Parts: sequence; C-alpha cells; structure tokens
Amino acid sequence: MSFSRILAPHQIAASRRDFLRGAIGALSATTVRNGLGAPLTALKPAEKTIVVTFGGGARDEETFAEEGQENIPHLLGTLLPQGTFFTQVRNGGILGHYVATASIVTGVYERFNNFIAQPPENPTLFEYYRRELKRPVTDAWVIAPSNGFQKIGGSSSSSFGPRYGAGVILPKRLLSTATRGALNSSADDLQHLLQDNYEMPDYQVASSSQDRELHLDTLESTLRLSVADFVKHAQTLDSADELSVFITRRLMDNQAPSLMMLTLHDMDVAHSGSYSLYIDAIQRADRLCAELWQAVQSHPEYRNRTTLYIMPDFGRDADDDASGNGFQHHRTGSDMARTTWLLALGPNIRQNVVVERAIESIDLVPTIGCRLGFSANTPGRCIEELR
Repeated sequence: MSFSRILAPHQIAASRRDFLRGAIGALSATTVRNGLGAPLTALKPAEKTIVVTFGGGARDEETFAEEGQENIPHLLGTLLPQGTFFTQVRNGGILGHYVATASIVTGVYERFNNFIAQPPENPTLFEYYRRELKRPVTDAWVIAPSNGFQKIGGSSSSSFGPRYGAGVILPKRLLSTATRGALNSSADDLQHLLQDNYEMPDYQVASSSQDRELHLDTLESTLRLSVADFVKHAQTLDSADELSVFITRRLMDNQAPSLMMLTLHDMDVAHSGSYSLYIDAIQRADRLCAELWQAVQSHPEYRNRTTLYIMPDFGRDADDDASGNGFQHHRTGSDMARTTWLLALGPNIRQNVVVERAIESIDLVPTIGCRLGFSANTPGRCIEELR
C-alpha cells in the first residue's frame, strides 16, 4: 500500500519509526515513545547553531518510506545515526513557505499574507539571541531561498526589531546583481536560478543603484568574494540550493557566525508538476545536508561545537486525498501536509535515537534558547530530549 494514503499523525510517526528501524537496524536504534529516556548529563550549551529547513517539504513516500529511501542515503546512512530523530513534528499554522518559515523562526504561528514580503510581527530567534546574549550583528545570518524572504531576519516588534535581527543574504539577488553586465551568453544559462515560484512574496527593489551597491557590498565585504569569483562559481551550479550552501560555507570561513539559518528550496519545483525534478531536488538536499555537516566537522571554528537542526517547513498532499493534488501541492491542510520531522545532531545530542512523541514546529526557537542560554516568549516549548 502506498505510504501517501491518508494517515493520522500518530500513524505517520509509527510508520516512520518502522521504516527507519528497517533502514538503520532495529537493534541499533533506540526508540523513545512517551518518556525522555536516560537523563542527559550536564549539558554545555552549544556555541554554534545551524538550522536547515526544507522549503517545499518532501513526502515520506519519496523519503523515509521503503520505496523512497534510495533518495536520502546520506540522511539515513550518515546523519540520522549521529543524531536524534523526531518522527512527528506538527505544523499548526498556514502552509505557505514564507509565513511557515517565519513561524519556525519566531516560535509563533504567524498569520500574515504569505504573498507579501513583510517582517514577522513576533520577535525572531535571531533577535532573542542577539539582544539577550549581546551578540554583534555579524554573529547571526539567514541565507534565504527566495528574494521575497528579504525581511525574515527581524520582526516589526517595537521591543526588538531589525536592530537585533540577523543579516539576510539573498543568493538569487546577489547572482542577479553580480551577473548584470558581467556575462554575455552565459547569463541565459543562469536565469533558472533567479526565478521564484508562484508562492513566493514579491521582492521590491528600493532603487536600482542603491540595490546594486548594497548587494555588491555584501559580496565584497561580508563574503570577501569578488564579482568575478562569484560568477565563476555560479556558472558551475545546478541549483539555487547549491548556491546557498556555497554562500553558507563562505560565511563560515569569513565570519564564523554562531547562528545561521539556511533554507533549501529546490524541491518546491514540485509545484510545476515535474516529479523527476522534485526527486532530483530531494536527492540534492540530502547530499547538501551531508556536505554541510562534513564542512562543520572539518572546520576548526565549528568542529564539536555546533548543533545542526534539519526540518521541513511542512509536508505535501497525499495521492489519495481527493481535495489535493498529490506531490505537487500542500493546499489541503491534511495531516500528511502538516506532519513532518526533525533531525538534531551535535554536542550532547543523543545518537541513533528515534523519538515518537508529538512536538510542534514552533518548539524550535525555545529549544535553541534552552541550549544557548536565552529566553523566548513564545507558545512553543523547549524540546526536553534536546534540552
């Protein structure tokens, strides 16, 4: 029977557990159902934190189900055995990518229009972190998947706001600025990287000259990368996600920030109806997550000091849901579209553990606060298994 049949959240969690135990070994994986397992020993807060979200999340049928596991060999074979995997993460908010990502970074289910680029109303993870721990502006960054995510780094809250927010790097905007007049026929080959899908908010440019100067300054002063070098690398890319991970690694080398968030968004090509491109994007995200973790473990500023969180923003519709459109969309609000997962790796994170109890996507902010030592006023709760 297809995994995409309509299931309740607890059934989705149980199915993920069963498939995972078959994939990584029933005798080696520890399952935590209702309790917290053995108590953690004196945790030292992680000094570095990286959050990776999958914008346009993948269904289990193409990932953790038996028929989909070939698409995620790195998640299953390399990353999951090193961390704690939560099988049931519930998104109770709006299933639009920008507003759902904003909910993840504020710990509150945001309710604004997904199609308008606006700051979240509630303080973000980056604002809590920088204000309470007195961290500099260079210590928190967002590498955003879409030009419409320009305001994700800081909220409109009067007590917090952009002055405490994260720097936001828009790889597509950087590429557009860098290639303007710099390429000839090659520019056409890069246009697919610059396109936002129909669900993304519109990017509003203040003025062409100011905008160009701002983004070129980001290239040169923050990434320490010349336009020529950037364009040369961009010409070798297959996807916007490749470009985002490249920029993340440049930030690690040049700024060594303690808090970063990166969204991989290629798999949202599913909206176009191309199943093969959707599968390619899942396989690419799987590889890029492993490459990022390898980069963390080989970097002197990040090795053994970094907690990595990987989580889809939400799922996609089931094939058997008559009101949906299968893998293409996430419009029904069904449990299949709302129930995702979370994988956490890093210092003092239990390895090879599968946790079945339900948590929510808005629990991530207070959890990071518990580990790093700052408070967050959100309805989300600190995930006890990661405290």
